[in-house]
Amino acid sequence: MEAKLGKFFESVTNFFTGGDQIPSCDRDIVAGCEQEVREAQEGSNEELKNECIMRLSWALVHSKQPEDVQRGIAMLESSLGTNTSPLKLREKLYLLAVGYYRCSEYGRSREVVEECLKIEPDFRQAQTLKRAIEDRITKDGVIGIGIAATAVGLVAGGIAAALARRG
Repeated sequence: MEAKLGKFFESVTNFFTGGDQIPSCDRDIVAGCEQEVREAQEGSNEELKNECIMRLSWALVHSKQPEDVQRGIAMLESSLGTNTSPLKLREKLYLLAVGYYRCSEYGRSREVVEECLKIEPDFRQAQTLKRAIEDRITKDGVIGIGIAATAVGLVAGGIAAALARRG
């Protein structure tokens, strides 16, 4: 019974906090990736520079710090036009969708992840992210309806109480 109760409270908590399976990283990982980019920029290997920048973009959009996520989104948006490889474009779109998701821009995130899935429909990470986005949009709608219903109930209760006092 206790285990079932624990699972119930965990599911309720996940419902209201939006628990998801998207990994996050801390400042140390971001700092390490930034150092890699600085070191790669000193060299002449363009491919290594691009790989380091992609790792930094990944770390930024998965960061727990909102300003890092915004920086990652900006990096990815500015690099979208510079790519010819469908695989690299798919990766950038996926990371951009993750960034939007982490900033609670679910509509934009859904649009970008759908573009990603057009490139590779079987991309499991993108499929998982799309389900998380859809779940989050649904949960936000249910919570919004609950708040609106509560407000209507309070107003109706106040009116009924006022009428009862008058009569």
